[in-house]
Amino acid sequence: ILETYPDIEVVKEAGDGEEAVRLTMKYEPDVVLMDLSMPNGIDGFTATKEIMQQHPKTKILVLTMYDEEVYIQKAVQLNAHGYMLKNSQGGELHEGIQAVYQGNRYYQTGIPQEQIKKMFQKRQRKVSILTVREQEVVRLTVLGFSNLQIAEKLSISHKTVENHKANIMQKLGLKSKQELIQYGIQNHYHAVPK
Repeated sequence: ILETYPDIEVVKEAGDGEEAVRLTMKYEPDVVLMDLSMPNGIDGFTATKEIMQQHPKTKILVLTMYDEEVYIQKAVQLNAHGYMLKNSQGGELHEGIQAVYQGNRYYQTGIPQEQIKKMFQKRQRKVSILTVREQEVVRLTVLGFSNLQIAEKLSISHKTVENHKANIMQKLGLKSKQELIQYGIQNHYHAVPK
């Protein structure tokens, strides 16, 4: 279907989630169409998470047969740019790809748009639960500063930086420094000049 659109170039097709991650790292496409039900290895959600962590500039459009709210909520939690059903018409798929390519969200499901909007608002509220100092720690972490460098920059102790990071991780439900960096990139902390 996609070959019929002159403004879309299909770079590669992956047979499973691990290959999807590998090909994304190699070819750096603008948009990845992600199937949630992948054979073997990692599933589409795990592949989406890995791609978003390793190559945050790539937009992810989930293309699946699952219309249940639990799947859509998971896509929202991962900050996927779009979610479409496999039974969508060719024109809708083209529209979805163009929308996410341009930086917009495109969730075309049986669930009302208002409900999806609320899911994203709930996710976004997590951003505002961080203190100003915690937000500064996130920003400096995303920019590549070590805990020691952050401590020097903010005129606080190394231990205080560690405490801030522990509080941030707990508030946001994050488990690793990589997840913290991904969160910071997705929420544009790296673009905030100070």
